[in-house]
Amino acid sequence: MDNLPRPFLTTQVSLTQPLGESLVAKPEIRHAGIVDVTFGENVTVVQPVNLFGCTIGGGSFVGPFVEIQKGVTIGKRCRIQSHSFICELVTIGDDCFISHGAMFINDPFVTGRPAAERGLWRETKVGNQVSIGTNATILPVTICDGAVIGAGAVVTDDITQPGVYVTNPARLLRSLSRSGDSTAINRGCPRYLFSDI
Repeated sequence: MDNLPRPFLTTQVSLTQPLGESLVAKPEIRHAGIVDVTFGENVTVVQPVNLFGCTIGGGSFVGPFVEIQKGVTIGKRCRIQSHSFICELVTIGDDCFISHGAMFINDPFVTGRPAAERGLWRETKVGNQVSIGTNATILPVTICDGAVIGAGAVVTDDITQPGVYVTNPARLLRSLSRSGDSTAINRGCPRYLFSDI
């Protein structure tokens, strides 16, 4: 048995190809990029990103390795941190913070599997001054103004009152007033809920 390196991905190309010979498969290559995006003034985007058919409000920041799909609207002065995924049918208000690795889901698997029909997908609406922590998962819901979603929380139901929400499924840890500063630290939110605040 020889110790020659083998190609990672191989395939037989025909029945007449000599046995034991293989060819490295060539994948279809699709490039990430920025296509058909409407930007407000003073938006910062750190490459590489995959942004297409979306709208990003003025003064917002989009970190690297973010994907924002078509039809998404991001409000003014938002911060979308690296490795976040914002799928179709999501609207995010003004002055929101989306931390690293936050995931938005539009397909609730109503048939028990990924929906083949886009008509089975659902919308997500995020209010103004909402902070969403690292690795939070947001299913199709509505989140009111001023809510704080803790790191790793899974939001499965609408959030109708400002507060700090944690765990899976997300539950209210404590209420917050509707007025005043929107940052978690100024409201006394435990620092462990966010990695970037």
